[in-house]
Amino acid sequence: MATPCNGERLSGANGKSSETRGKRLTDLPTEVLEYILCFPVLNHIDISNVSCCCRRLHDVCDGSGKVWSHQYKLRWPRLQKLYRQNESYDWQKEYRTRHMVCLQIQRTVVSISKRFFTEVVLGDSFTEIESLGAPEHFCEDELLSILNSDKRKSLTLKYYAKKILYFLRQQNILRNLKAFLERPSEEQSALEGAVLVDQYCNPLADVTLESISAQLNDITEKVKKYLRVKNASHPSLRTGQGDCMVLEDFELQRQVICALNAVLYDQLQYKGNECDYYNPLNSYIHQVLLRRTGIPISLSVLYMTLARKMGVLLEPVNFPNHFLLRWCQRQASSDDIYDYVYIDAFGKGKQLTAKECEYLIRQQVTADYYSSISTTELLLRMVGNLLNIGKRGEGNEKSYQLLRDSLDLYLTIDPDNVQYLLLQARLYFHLGIWPEKVLDILQHIQALDPSQHGAVGYLVQHTLEHIQHKRHPIEPEVKRRSAPEHSQVQYSVGLVMKHKRSGYNCVIYGWDPKCTMSQEWITTMRVHQLSNGANQPFYNVLVQDGTCRYAAQENLEPHSAPLEIAHPEVGRYFTEFADTHYIANEELQTRYPEDTVETQRAVQELYHTQTPNSGHPAGPGTDHHSHDASMAP
Repeated sequence: MATPCNGERLSGANGKSSETRGKRLTDLPTEVLEYILCFPVLNHIDISNVSCCCRRLHDVCDGSGKVWSHQYKLRWPRLQKLYRQNESYDWQKEYRTRHMVCLQIQRTVVSISKRFFTEVVLGDSFTEIESLGAPEHFCEDELLSILNSDKRKSLTLKYYAKKILYFLRQQNILRNLKAFLERPSEEQSALEGAVLVDQYCNPLADVTLESISAQLNDITEKVKKYLRVKNASHPSLRTGQGDCMVLEDFELQRQVICALNAVLYDQLQYKGNECDYYNPLNSYIHQVLLRRTGIPISLSVLYMTLARKMGVLLEPVNFPNHFLLRWCQRQASSDDIYDYVYIDAFGKGKQLTAKECEYLIRQQVTADYYSSISTTELLLRMVGNLLNIGKRGEGNEKSYQLLRDSLDLYLTIDPDNVQYLLLQARLYFHLGIWPEKVLDILQHIQALDPSQHGAVGYLVQHTLEHIQHKRHPIEPEVKRRSAPEHSQVQYSVGLVMKHKRSGYNCVIYGWDPKCTMSQEWITTMRVHQLSNGANQPFYNVLVQDGTCRYAAQENLEPHSAPLEIAHPEVGRYFTEFADTHYIANEELQTRYPEDTVETQRAVQELYHTQTPNSGHPAGPGTDHHSHDASMAP
């Protein structure tokens, strides 16, 4: 910046005087000032300070001008797609609002960590985020910013940010689903409904109706290419992707179906997943397209959508145990089940008569089962499949999450289903979450069906006890290594370990001076075969394969070359991976207050002390005979 000069005259080299005056920053043209103030080293604080210097700079830093627009775009580039180029915005106000959301969400995530640390399953509705009153896209962008930061740091922040983002996206998808269900039935696309189900169960995946439709358009082009060889004048070849056409001629329809089967099953190798039928991925449209395998209903949705794009109307049939499509063989729709050919999308598009459908499921059914169903009924069956998979699960958080998600979806579509309302209340009660919501559900059940009084009364009583219990939380147990009863504990939380016999890698997040499991577990896991039996320290560990286990001290040894443990719960207990070990978060340190120092001492001894002979970090001894008693029950 030029330095102001008080003198009005300066003498040149030739002795002549020339009038001049000192140049000031504010004398520069607005475009040049904006260019300077958009320099990358300046942040929002610098711009705020500059705007307070004088009226000229204040005007240049106007909230709707280029300077604040640059600051906003530089810091939050992902949000640019939400703004229209031709409209004006108060960028300073947008920046301030987005910045406040950043601070509020980070404070909220920290508070959630303190409240949920001891919960087995997170069940809160994260009402703190909803009550911020901030724009939804700002909240999501901040959560994504947290998740995309340095992968080894802020692990606890990321753990809860992911949970909150999961919840917020699900709430948005539920709103979209409710709006979808309110449309007239003729405006409800089976594909769009299936995508909404997929999105709700996979809210963190990048699943959109546009991306799914684009993939189906690609398949449609392949079908047209195949059909062109068979019949170059086929009317379906003259339609664009957005055109809507219905073929009336049965022979032309048959040609489309043959071409569709050839492309879908012969060229692209789509098939029914007989080997892993109860995998929930078979019900998610984006996974069906990715893996080219599914179950009858998901493959039927794809088949029906592709046929419709080519001008052939197929109707969904809610056949027991095996979802089908039906194809009318008359010009007008018919009530006679024998006027239809039934297509098995799971069976490579095989065409069946009404009688052959019964052979398929090995039982006789009434004519009602051959009727076409609405999109709403199709979605109920699709969600019902997921619900049954959740009920068949292993009782871990993953299966509970699927059960909760599918119940949410089912009751959004059919809100007065007493059977599933009761199941939802029992699930929340079992998991110890949302007691207030449990009471609301039970009240709704009682109004719908007074005969459920017994089951409702039992759950109401115990839920009220749970609410009372939560009002008087138990102080967390604090375990100090210096206590005499803990003298045999060798390892500390945060150390990365290796199981001597099973070979798995894990990180310690808790310990007991002796085995605290039931006698049944001790017998089942053959703990008595260990050298020290149950009378030795046992450790809670997060394992690389995503499981949580309870391992005997004699079965564990510090890992010679510690690596990060890719376990979904790591962030619940640790805030950072520090190359050789994990650093416990505030909540875990409260419970094991002396372990941080012990972990640092152990790390220094194990990995930073050179042995005299090898010149490599000293490794732990491995001369203990071990037996595998670490698998969780």
